[in-house]
Amino acid sequence: SHSQSLAKIIGTNLPIKHADKFVAGAGAGVTAVTLTYPLDTIRARLAFQVTGEHRYNGIVHTAISIFQTEGGFRALYRGFVPTLMGMVPYAGFSFYCFEMLKFVCMKYAPGVTCDRLERNTGGLVLSVPAKLLCGGFAGAVAQSFSYPLDVTRRRMQLAMMNPETAKFGMGMFRTLAIIYKENGIMKGLYRGMSINYLRAIPMVAVSFSTYELMKQTLNLDTGMKV
Repeated sequence: SHSQSLAKIIGTNLPIKHADKFVAGAGAGVTAVTLTYPLDTIRARLAFQVTGEHRYNGIVHTAISIFQTEGGFRALYRGFVPTLMGMVPYAGFSFYCFEMLKFVCMKYAPGVTCDRLERNTGGLVLSVPAKLLCGGFAGAVAQSFSYPLDVTRRRMQLAMMNPETAKFGMGMFRTLAIIYKENGIMKGLYRGMSINYLRAIPMVAVSFSTYELMKQTLNLDTGMKV
């Protein structure tokens, strides 16, 4: 099968079924962002306001103002396409990388990274420090792939706040092209990446660790066959 062939290429008995984690993570991320995106747009507008020049007064006023003056629901979802395209690699790679690293830890370094837990498949469970490390690394990888689209999303969300930035409201590809033309890759598409790592890595590390610990608390299997 395709999975068995890929396993031979990789050179391990890695359970390729965990590629399903990529699809599951991406699907969960897409669902969440679809339902909550207008709130993210509102948050961005409120955070961007300069003291003394407030255009918006609270969440409800911001939502109504954007809806009435900028084009209805379409305005509340401005920047949604790059967000959606960024969420697939972000959520997908974070789940997939975590499962891959978990497998590597359990197979090659169980004495250092794992504790015994007989009810689990394989009889092992990641230690808390290992959970944090795997989660943090997974978050870093996912952010590296999706960050340019996150920058694009933010530019599009804030496009109508200033006449000079209105050019960023003309669509995802046009916005990407403008950012690249004006600032390049590192100073444009990856601008602020180092600060974002400081936020994202611990956030994802804690998220995955909490997820795994809650599964253990509920007596759910967190192990895998290695």
